[in-house]
Amino acid sequence: MKNSSYGELINWLFHQFPAFQKIGSTAYKPTLENTLKLIDSFDISLDDLKFIHVAGTNGKGTTCSILSSVLQESKYKTGLFTSPHIHDFRERIKVNGEMIEKIKVEAFIKQVKSIDWDIKPSFFEITWVLALKHFVESKCEIVVVETGLGGRLDATNVITPIVSVITNIGLDHTSILGNTKPEIAREKAGIIKPNIPVFIGEKNVETAPVFKEVSQKLDAEMIFINNQEFSVFEQNKQLAFSVLKYLAGQGWSISDKNFTNGIKNLYKNTGLKGRLQIISDNPLIIADAAHNKEGISALINFIKQSYPDKSVHAIYGASNDKSLEEIVPIFPVYWNYYFTSFKNVRSFTQLELIKKTALLSADKEYFNSSEKAIVKAQSSLDKNSMVLVFGSFFLLEEII
Repeated sequence: MKNSSYGELINWLFHQFPAFQKIGSTAYKPTLENTLKLIDSFDISLDDLKFIHVAGTNGKGTTCSILSSVLQESKYKTGLFTSPHIHDFRERIKVNGEMIEKIKVEAFIKQVKSIDWDIKPSFFEITWVLALKHFVESKCEIVVVETGLGGRLDATNVITPIVSVITNIGLDHTSILGNTKPEIAREKAGIIKPNIPVFIGEKNVETAPVFKEVSQKLDAEMIFINNQEFSVFEQNKQLAFSVLKYLAGQGWSISDKNFTNGIKNLYKNTGLKGRLQIISDNPLIIADAAHNKEGISALINFIKQSYPDKSVHAIYGASNDKSLEEIVPIFPVYWNYYFTSFKNVRSFTQLELIKKTALLSADKEYFNSSEKAIVKAQSSLDKNSMVLVFGSFFLLEEII
């Protein structure tokens, strides 16, 4: 144990406790009991922390990062908890943009290994409690928290925030959260707390009544930010800015310059990856983790609006719990596609991709590795072309 390396300990953590990122819905633990027991076991007091809690189907990570970046520019010591990570487990836990130190992760995992548990906590629960411990020890003035799945029974829902945020509602993780938007909205609405304001990033006829009902029962002020006419990034920005302006009205020192610099220095301040990330300027290569129908539709619209003169060479790979029958029909037929599997066991295979995308009447090729797909896509470019990599975080992990 004493000589275990960081990589070995992280590998143990992934295998010892179920992780949704690796195995899918069977890792989901619909209860807060384990999290509360873990917090108690590690003697973590949340009394001195202030939280912003963010749920939703799409845009959570970007919204959290914008909130964090502006708060950092406002000179607040800011914790940020997001998921999943792309390259390093520590991407999930940051203070003022700095990842948690490896030595702290190692010490915590060793402590976890030394305890004879009478519960079976999930990977996410353990990670969240590590984050809380780090934020307390770092004396964060504000912590921005992205939920994992859902809201009501998400491990993060043990906190009482100063403001709650719900970005939007789409049909994702239906096997866990429900088969309709109102059902999913009710799960996400579980983060709404008594007398705590909640900002909703879209006003949808199916979900608005759910949010109104829950908010009224809890006497929580509800603010709709109806910004669907904007691009996907602008929607997230407008939602985050609305929350920050509310905080400014409550006495937080946040200036117009902080807003401007928060966006300007977004990637530098937060290390945000895989959200409209430009990974190369020449040739232009953009990577985005849009993976469900609503997110991919928003991404497609953004690319059309932002790069109308570019010929798009799209590399796409998906986890096998995605409904490609619903997703693929929204793909523009004039784009060039490079469908690929990736190394994780949850990937659609090359053969499955061939079968499930057969009806797409566009130029398309298929690959059994992302490396081959990116090489072929880049070799097909001219000066008016770009590469768009999108789909699973696992695909982005192999390409970014």
